[in-house]
Amino acid sequence: MPQVAAAQSSTPCLTPREFTALSTYALPSVISGTSRACATALPAGAFLRQGGTELAQRYATGKAKAWPEAKSAFLKMASAKDAGSARLFATMPDDALQQIADAAFAGIVTGQIKPDSCTTIDRVVALLAPLPPENTAELIAVAVGLGSKAGTSKLGNLPLCKA
Repeated sequence: MPQVAAAQSSTPCLTPREFTALSTYALPSVISGTSRACATALPAGAFLRQGGTELAQRYATGKAKAWPEAKSAFLKMASAKDAGSARLFATMPDDALQQIADAAFAGIVTGQIKPDSCTTIDRVVALLAPLPPENTAELIAVAVGLGSKAGTSKLGNLPLCKA
């Protein structure tokens, strides 16, 4: 429970480092969820249909290293939404919490993707695919961080800290 207490007593926002760790951890689930959500909207030769699974597997190599900071960020996000859930999550073993986090990230993506945006998403993922996972996560954090300077970027109910 120390992570929940720390999350509650700290500034109620995700730092760039926390967001990068969370992105690194979540990217494989996000890519897999996006591939599933866009499967019927993309042509057979689209990047996500041809290489989405391989990309998600390649990006999964960074999950274990990112997990400690990603866990802290996930608990901070959970606390911003529902402190009771965050307390429950904090008591769970890492492997069980990781399954919940993976399902949450994939589900969030699947629920928000509109079929008409799949072609653009496929193009962006294909452009990012050659980058190492760390660079992709950092690039996403930088791009989202630009919005946080204006105070407009949030991840769920939790704003990103202004840089």
